Amino acid sequence: MLDICTLMKYPKQSLLLLVQSYRKFAFVLALLFLGNFAHAQNISDFQKSFQLHIQPTSAKIKIDGILDEPVWATTEVAKDFKKKFPNDIGEAKRQTEVRLTYDNENIYFGFKVYDSGNAVIRGLKRDIGNEGNDAVGIMLDPLNKKTNGFYFLLSALNVQSEDQLSLSFQEKPSWSWDTKWFSATKDYGTYWIAEIMIPLKSIRYDPKQLQWGINFLRADAKNNEYSTWTRVPPIFKAYDIGYLGLLNWPAATPSSKNNIIFLPFISGASGEDQENGKSLNTNATGGFDAKVALNASLNLDLTVNPDFSQVEVDQQVTNLTRFDIFLPEKRGFFLENSDLFSDFGMPFIRPFYSRTIGLDKDGNKIPILFGARMSGNLDPATRIGMMNMQTGKQGNYAAENFTAFTLQRSVLKRSIIKTYFLNRENFISEADAKKNPLDKYGRNAGVTFEYSNTTGTLRTWTDLHKSIKSGINDDDIYASTGFSTNSRKWSYISLIGSLGKNYYTDMGFVQGIDNYDAIRDTTIRVGFKNLFNSLSYKLFPENGSIGKMVLKIENFTTLHPDNSINQADTKLGSDFQFKKSSNFTLDLTNTVVNLLYPISFTDGVPLPAGRYVYNQIVMKYMSDMRKTFGIETMMNIGQFYNGEVKGIAMGITYRSQPHFKLLLSAQFNNIVFPNPYGSTNLVLLQPRVEWNFNTKLFWTTFVQYNTQSNNFNINSRLQYRFKPMSDFFLVYTDNYFTDPLFKNKNRALIFKFSYWFNL
Repeated sequence: MLDICTLMKYPKQSLLLLVQSYRKFAFVLALLFLGNFAHAQNISDFQKSFQLHIQPTSAKIKIDGILDEPVWATTEVAKDFKKKFPNDIGEAKRQTEVRLTYDNENIYFGFKVYDSGNAVIRGLKRDIGNEGNDAVGIMLDPLNKKTNGFYFLLSALNVQSEDQLSLSFQEKPSWSWDTKWFSATKDYGTYWIAEIMIPLKSIRYDPKQLQWGINFLRADAKNNEYSTWTRVPPIFKAYDIGYLGLLNWPAATPSSKNNIIFLPFISGASGEDQENGKSLNTNATGGFDAKVALNASLNLDLTVNPDFSQVEVDQQVTNLTRFDIFLPEKRGFFLENSDLFSDFGMPFIRPFYSRTIGLDKDGNKIPILFGARMSGNLDPATRIGMMNMQTGKQGNYAAENFTAFTLQRSVLKRSIIKTYFLNRENFISEADAKKNPLDKYGRNAGVTFEYSNTTGTLRTWTDLHKSIKSGINDDDIYASTGFSTNSRKWSYISLIGSLGKNYYTDMGFVQGIDNYDAIRDTTIRVGFKNLFNSLSYKLFPENGSIGKMVLKIENFTTLHPDNSINQADTKLGSDFQFKKSSNFTLDLTNTVVNLLYPISFTDGVPLPAGRYVYNQIVMKYMSDMRKTFGIETMMNIGQFYNGEVKGIAMGITYRSQPHFKLLLSAQFNNIVFPNPYGSTNLVLLQPRVEWNFNTKLFWTTFVQYNTQSNNFNINSRLQYRFKPMSDFFLVYTDNYFTDPLFKNKNRALIFKFSYWFNL
């Protein structure tokens, strides 16, 4: 592994060494994938202390929230839950018991959740998650490899949420992934029951695998407390797949047969586009998605003429940086096993970013004609992902084909080797290809090794990525290495990377490589190196109002190709999480920028290239989310380049649980530069209204007024889930300019009807 000094002092030589290392590494990789390895059961010492044995049932189980079937009285019980949050000091205030059984088609769970009645529930909308809700959760790792798994969550009022887990899953679940499962809850005063049935067809597993990883979560919102069946250290998330217990099967798991899911849809729209001079137009279309289980752990997804009109609109942000903002993927087809493709690289450098599929260079929608994706496990240690998507021609924009392939191998006890290949092919004419050869195709390949010790307290990674473009033969590599340590009191992360200016990601996202010159109105590609270091100290007070306190110092530095500073941000931060669910953070940031090209944030003269040093303070506060009224505020104040910035954001939430939620959110930034560079006021208003009629019918209206993007958007969506995974959507969207105010851009009324068939 190269050290930082070597890479900084001899960048070209270091990259050569990295390439040579990559060749050797690729040879080892081939041996790992092609060799015939005998795999012992991956049972850790931790799992030996947390084991359950599941037994089958031949009796029919009715999912009604009443555990009256005889089998529930004879199953093994998971109990004695351990306190997890806000700290692990003492016992959980209220206990939880879990029973489980299975038959040839389903696995069943029965939760008995001791409580005092009057559940705290934020809403009835599906995929609401567990924050601020009384809920229970199930984490499953059917291969017991600690690399990927499933997360099912159910609130006390039977609201379902689910997501997929992966080795690199560190942030909050997005709850965007969906699958079919069944549940019921019932309140008994001093406790409530959650009865859950998960079809074996809804998850991927190896029938021969007799040990699964498993854990259970209890979210006790009234006490702002989380507890888990296994003892998960407070420095890890409750759903960390490294701290699952062991579920022992008495025999091979029943195999799913004839597992084909067919999801056809019809949709129609009536709308006008005044911005582009298009009059009122009405159209209808149809298509389908399908899932075919090639075996119990390998799935084939198909889509024809996919329609994503029902996907929730992106939440707009005020962007005070020089670069584009990364937005999450929400389209269902791209979500299952999405970590196979999307986890390469770092958060600000992703070789694969699925939102590039179906969009042109300006972000306009391009129709996707059809696509296929195969993903899952070849064996307990090997995951595979293959995807191909074909888009159609749109105006002068030619049709494109996107291909992605990845092969990943678990090694050691909790480590992984990953490799990938990406290809975008544009069917432009030969004449256009000669004029713009970079538009013809874009290819990327890379390899990553991620090491983690058994406890997850030490992680290190090394990766190498290369892009392939017509006529480009140098400066086309991105390489990085880093490590992190995490103990009860201390956490440290260090990362170093180097990216060439000719590293293209036609199917990815790179923040910082495109530098806009406001004088010449052009974009210049500039490679960079990046260094990141973060040190955190954590406290978990036993007494007092604070549940967890984090003190942090971190630095993120980007260097120009000549190793001079591009931008360096040094932050001193503090985070206080209170036992009554409120939160307060305070950050002090020093920024140094050596601006290569003029940039503009106002209508005045662009700021000239040069060196800028400035400081800012940011304060955030979030009140108790369980209350009827909630407040979330943020204030930033200080210098900004050679001027000043004052910003304030506030959100006021009113909840009438569990049906009604009103969020009034506003953000205001005042930027003032000395003459002649101008000043500006940036306003972002985001009121949101939700009415959850029940757990099947939801109505949401989201309004966004953003002066920075000169857009005022109204998006109102009605969703009726009349059967599991079968929906009717009615969506109204309306867009206006903010200047001139209320001049219409476009509007549309859209419906979509989809039905889930199990064949």
